[in-house]
Amino acid sequence: MNHKNLKTLALSASIALALSQSAWANSYFDNNSQILHIPETDAGILGSYQLDLLVINANPIILELQQNSIVSVNASADPDATYRAETGGLVIESIDLNAKQFYAELSQLAGSYQFELTQLTEITTTNPPVQVSGVIVDTGQTSCYDNSVPISCPEAGSEFFGQDAQYTGTQAQYSDNGDGTVTDNITGLMWVQSVDTNGDGAINASDKFSFSNAGAYVDSLNSQNHAGYNDWRLPSIKEQYSLMDFRGADPSGETSNDTSSFIPYIDGEVFGFNYGDTNANERVIDAQYASSSLYVSTASGEQLLFGVNFADGRIKGYGLQLMGQDKTFYVQPVRGEVYGNNQFVDNNDGTVTDQASNLMWTQDDSGEGMNWQQALAWATQKNAENYLGYNDWRLPNVKELQFIVDYSRSPDTSNSAAIDPILNTTVISNEAGQDDYAYYWSSTTHVSSNGMGAGGSYVAFGRSLGYMNGSWHDVHGAGSQRSDPKTGNASDYPTGHGPQGDAIRINNYVRLVRGGVSDAIHTGGNVAVVNPNTGGDTTQPPPSDSTTPDTQQPPEEALSACANQTENSSCTIQTPQGDLSGVCLMVVDNSLVCVPENAPLN
Repeated sequence: MNHKNLKTLALSASIALALSQSAWANSYFDNNSQILHIPETDAGILGSYQLDLLVINANPIILELQQNSIVSVNASADPDATYRAETGGLVIESIDLNAKQFYAELSQLAGSYQFELTQLTEITTTNPPVQVSGVIVDTGQTSCYDNSVPISCPEAGSEFFGQDAQYTGTQAQYSDNGDGTVTDNITGLMWVQSVDTNGDGAINASDKFSFSNAGAYVDSLNSQNHAGYNDWRLPSIKEQYSLMDFRGADPSGETSNDTSSFIPYIDGEVFGFNYGDTNANERVIDAQYASSSLYVSTASGEQLLFGVNFADGRIKGYGLQLMGQDKTFYVQPVRGEVYGNNQFVDNNDGTVTDQASNLMWTQDDSGEGMNWQQALAWATQKNAENYLGYNDWRLPNVKELQFIVDYSRSPDTSNSAAIDPILNTTVISNEAGQDDYAYYWSSTTHVSSNGMGAGGSYVAFGRSLGYMNGSWHDVHGAGSQRSDPKTGNASDYPTGHGPQGDAIRINNYVRLVRGGVSDAIHTGGNVAVVNPNTGGDTTQPPPSDSTTPDTQQPPEEALSACANQTENSSCTIQTPQGDLSGVCLMVVDNSLVCVPENAPLN
């Protein structure tokens, strides 16, 4: 389709819905929630329409409709069923006849009706904001781990071979534009550089916004023509997650408020970042960033907003209210072509290719759960079998895995996993006894702030359960990214783990991937250590025109603790939080480094 001079309808709080039937007078578009509300009295009407591209608050939905194409659902159909409409090239998933709202993602439709759009504007640019890039930025993880401690990266055929650090993906590359913005040279997205929204030179609780006020902040940037642009928007969850940097370490459980030794899950040398504001009674890990992606389902009736936490390295659905008040988030607007839409093609051989990322996926999952070490071994086994005609399958890293989430789906709204149905997902029975879908292992280790790696990162394609108030609930939403212990027994966690009782399964499912990485596979070296200081109390970042280093150097105290020692001998590191016992291990430059023992549960 030729995208030059396309006609669009831009829905916003300032543009009235110009629809041809006056009976739509009671319908309205909520700019904050990104939802077009259609009261029951307004459903089942209107005429027909023709358009090429529909843009809802700069989030484009590509339509290829013929003149007089109709979007309709048989009103006499079973109201409790879920339907899929396809006409004129438009596919609308998860049509719930009981729903009374129409989501911007075109995921739900109320009633039986047709549209006629009468207010159209011309796009004069030859580059409208449509998604064209799906290159997945690498996680940045360069160190290998066993079930708890850092190790030299294993050789092929050895235990724990095939983990994230052993594959070279497309490395992050940023350009500081010198005007308070940063361009991601891989995704093409331009970001506001710092979340210091009030411009006082410090990043703290006063810089945060409720979700309802985040849109107003973005509008203010556009009205000011911030950095010379007026098309800033809240990022989608996939766009925000593209900045995740798994050289970070999770400080959960730390008792000190001193964040100077912590490493965030975002490049603190490029972007302005800070941890939670403990002076405002926040936790250190309260560094949640708002996206534009609302969960299509709810948490026991509560609306959730997907956000990225660059302090603890997770995606969760967050309630918009916290203890009776609006929950607040850091806000980092973005502009540019929309990033993150999949373009799946069924290869009719048991594989599916995502033409957006050029990754090939197994159409079926593992069909059973396994721990993290077994998941790595399963990929090796499938390669020995030349599975589906290929011998270079691997466990995906967590950013590759999150990229195939379909956030317009959920078990409760589409009766499916949060993934395109072209990819088959095994139905499981969850902790609450419901039919559900699994958590899926990634090859990425979730590192703790002491440098240990007892947890593995996973993506929940089904309900993201937590045990609260005596029962199990979908607390974080299908499409969340959390972590599980790499080994152990799930029965040891009957009420989950953490403040929201995250369900611990350990035996998670696997979907293999191939492609998207260089031929080089790293073995030997790259032992992780206590992380150096690149985060905490950050205000404005220093200018940067190039990629940040993708290796981390051990701190001096970790080196000196092993001076005159031999490999595998005991050592002690003195830290502000107390002494850490460890073992001396050899790193890539043949230096002995004291690596702490006894990694905590993630």
